[in-house]
Amino acid sequence: MKKPIYKWALTIAPILYMILIWILSSLPADAIIKTPFSFDRLMKESLHLIEFGILYWLIALAFAANGRWTAKASILAAVISILYGATDEIHQYFVPYRSATVIDLVKDAIGVLVSFYIMKVTYFAVRPSFITSLFKKLNDSE
Repeated sequence: MKKPIYKWALTIAPILYMILIWILSSLPADAIIKTPFSFDRLMKESLHLIEFGILYWLIALAFAANGRWTAKASILAAVISILYGATDEIHQYFVPYRSATVIDLVKDAIGVLVSFYIMKVTYFAVRPSFITSLFKKLNDSE
């Protein structure tokens, strides 16, 4: 049976997003966004939380689109996201005008773990929610 286009899109979305992260990490820190210093620092620091939280959700959707969404898959999505955060920090170590810090990796992991927790208390909880119905539809439409 042919896989619907949205399932293909959800399957490759995390890979494309990881490529985008890699490309953006290859650029100097101020290559894309230049703002006043205080706002710039706050915004860029908070992006670590958001950036890798998004990666977790994209990986989760890819699992669900392929009928493989389980509690173990959720843990795997979190582990992959955090490991990719570590890979990104190592990559940035070798990029001129970038830095790699443990605190950035901690922020990456916090973003992932917050997303993981939201999934745990919504999808894997007793009470149904919007997230539960979305993931069940994707997961069951195999």
